[in-house]
Order: sequence, then C-alpha cells, then structure tokens
Amino acid sequence: MTKFNLEKLYKCPEYRIVNEDKGIKEIFYENEVYNEKKTEVFAYLGLPENIKYPVPAMVCIHGGGGKAFKEWVELWNARGYAAIAMDLAGKDKDEKPHDFSGLDQTIKEKFDPTPDWDNIWTNHALCAVIRAHSIIRSLPEVDTERTGVTGISWGGYLTCCISGIDTRFKFAVPVYGCGFLQDNSAVEWMKIFSEMTPENKKWWHDNCDPSVYLKNTEMPMLFVTGTNDFAYPLDSLLKSCLVPKGEVQSCIRLEMAHGHIPGWEPEEIGLFADAILKSGMPLPSIGEIIVENNKTSAEFSSELAVKGYLLYSCDTGVLMEHKWHQLGADIDGKKVSAKLPSSVTSFLLAVEDPRGAYITTLPKLGYNTENKH
Repeated sequence: MTKFNLEKLYKCPEYRIVNEDKGIKEIFYENEVYNEKKTEVFAYLGLPENIKYPVPAMVCIHGGGGKAFKEWVELWNARGYAAIAMDLAGKDKDEKPHDFSGLDQTIKEKFDPTPDWDNIWTNHALCAVIRAHSIIRSLPEVDTERTGVTGISWGGYLTCCISGIDTRFKFAVPVYGCGFLQDNSAVEWMKIFSEMTPENKKWWHDNCDPSVYLKNTEMPMLFVTGTNDFAYPLDSLLKSCLVPKGEVQSCIRLEMAHGHIPGWEPEEIGLFADAILKSGMPLPSIGEIIVENNKTSAEFSSELAVKGYLLYSCDTGVLMEHKWHQLGADIDGKKVSAKLPSSVTSFLLAVEDPRGAYITTLPKLGYNTENKH
C-alpha cells in the first residue's frame, strides 16, 4: 500500500472563495501536482444556519460521471451538519475544465496500467478528499472530533480507501463501493484487468484496490448497496466487509438503483451519522446468519420494534444477473427467522425499524441446497 504524507495532507490547504449563495461557498483548493503543474479542486462548502456551533461535519465523495453536488451539501446542512462536496474530475461547477484542472475521472485515468502513482487518479482523488476534510475541520464552526465520510459508487470505492488512511474520521459509509475489484466487478473493468500484465495487475491491486486499505480500518463502517449492483457485486462486497478491524454493518436493499440520488437518499446513512456524531439512537444491529433444519435465523438488537425480511435468489450463473425476491420474516424476541425456499442459492436476513432503518446480515452466497433439505 502506498504511503501518504499525512503531515502535509492534514494541514488546511490554500483555498479561495469564488462565490457564495445562500450560505454555501464555492471554493477552489490546491491539490497534487500533475505533469509538473499546479492543480486545484472545485468544491461546495456549507454550514447549517440558525444552529448552535460547533457542529459535526460530513465529507461527500461523488462517483463516476458525477461532480461536486451542491444539493448534497444542502441535504447535510438541513440535517445540522457542515458539509463539503468536491469535484474529482478536474471540472468547475459547470462541469468544464478550469485553469488548474487535474486528472479527469475516465476509465483511462483510473486503470492506467503504467505503474505511476504520482499520475494516477486514485492518488489525486484520495489526496483531494483528505484535503477537503482538512478544510472543513479548519472552520471554527466545526467540531473536529465529529466528522464522517460517505461516497457513492467510485466515491464509495474512495470511501473504503480513505477509511484506512484518514483516521480523523469517526465513521465511513461507502455506498455500492467495495474492494476486491479484480475478483469480480463491472464487466468493463474485468476486461481491463484481463488485459494487464501480471506485474501491472499486482501493482494496481497493491496500490489502488480498497481491500488493501480496509485492512487498516478501525472506524465503524456502514456498507450500503443493492442485491444486483452491476459494478460492485455481492461476492466482492462480502469479502470487503470481512476485512476491517472495526465494526461493520450492512444495508443490502432489494434491487437498489445505482446512482447519486439513490445513493444519498437512504435513511440509514443519516441515522448512522446521528448515532455516532450526535449521540442519536443507533441503527438496529444484526448478528451472523445461521442455517439449521431448512431455516435461517439471526439474532438482532434494536431500541424500536422491527419488521423482518428474507431476501433470496434461486438463480445460478453470473451473480449480478440473479433475480432476488423479498419475503416477510418472523420476529421472535430478538431473533429474526425464515424458512428457506427449497431451491435457494443465495440469501440474507434484514430487520427494519419504524424510522426506515434497514439493516441486513451479510449474504450467504452459492448455497448448496442439495444436501441441506
């Protein structure tokens, strides 16, 4: 794993305010040198209004095809958080290159097979995220002991990485993103990996795959995704959830759409943040899945009454193409349980409280039903 100059990155970088609208500043801040030239990153930086300071803060990382989203900052401001959302494609607020643009976020910049850490997107993006964190922590209105990070898709990928680098964060919520991308991920990415030399595949994994960084993660994490994500499938997600040293929770929703708005809408994200940074009510928690006598169960804890669900698939073949189904599950005390369909191949259990907080077990994949029933 590549070493970062955290002493340098933890210092608030030089930044300039170019506009302010309804309390949200538009800023440019310095980032890594690219091709021997200075680069700057555009970001929205906002504080909640009419609230007692200091406040907690969130760093919001967009995904592929995304940008710095002002509405994402507004969402967290409305919840009582300071927030910063940066652009990681060398663009301004109008999604156009600017005078000090760095790397774009195309496939070429992300999967450049030439081992050159100084000029690969992952390095520049991670440094931009750490610096965004340093900026928001520098504000007197922000409580530096109460900051979190969330990212969507490629932003989820970066969130997994950053959780093992920037220990100033108190939690991380990757949405869709995970590690082990060379084991299974988007079809386009798997093709790129197959065309790399063994040496370059190893270099990319050792420097750019989130699984390498997750080994150092001690902060609580909440992985949010869907059963059929095309880019970060459940087998790679499962492996990723088992790597961190800290507590890991998962929220795997039936056929959750892949996108920025679907990625920041889940109630679990804000409730998870509130529980850690505002001493709010915690999310339900659920233990390991148990299978016995044609039935699956898991112990759970919750401060509120919950509904139970079984999510399952009876398909084989390409995991991302499986059809998943959801049924109600039984709640008995602090146990959720359900009978397994005779031809089930993959499944998980979920509990949901009245706030809409939906928490799942990790999935059991490739289940062999022939000797189980």
